[in-house]
Amino acid sequence: MRKNFGTNPWFYPLPVLIVGTYDEDGKADAMNAAWGGLYESNMVELCLSESHKTTKNIKAKGAFTISFADADHVAACDYVGIVSANDTPDKMEKAGFTTEKSQFVDAPIICELPMTLECKLAKVTEDGNIIGEIVNINADERILGEDGMIDAAKLRAISYDPVHKDYLVLGEKVGNAFEDGNALK
Repeated sequence: MRKNFGTNPWFYPLPVLIVGTYDEDGKADAMNAAWGGLYESNMVELCLSESHKTTKNIKAKGAFTISFADADHVAACDYVGIVSANDTPDKMEKAGFTTEKSQFVDAPIICELPMTLECKLAKVTEDGNIIGEIVNINADERILGEDGMIDAAKLRAISYDPVHKDYLVLGEKVGNAFEDGNALK
């Protein structure tokens, strides 16, 4: 038996993306954005409302970063999503986030979050979505595996559960992509 729930914004997994920007004065800002993902192999899409300072910053600077929220920084990542830089200009300091300038785009890297996509603005769609080109992926060595690549278990990225309003940690391996299905051929 199945149960119908109607129309809801329930999508799994829903990554918790922390979008970093600089404002017109070069001050770093970040916001928590659950509505985003890959657009093409080297592109991302963010659904951000026009009222966000982050949206204004992206349009002004033509660049942004996306860091993946992790289990070690849940409170700080949630905080930058529940307060606005329009009202709380020192939200980065209150969150305990420090930043360094990206080497590739005019946007900040949040030092505490171990994986960052560095993006330049490609376009704003007719319905206001931000499309960015990934120009670099930056990762702290602490989340690299023995193969020198990002280890999802070490990253401990979190996902947003829109049904219960929970954050869930990702990282348990359950199979091999493009391999396990071959057993059914």
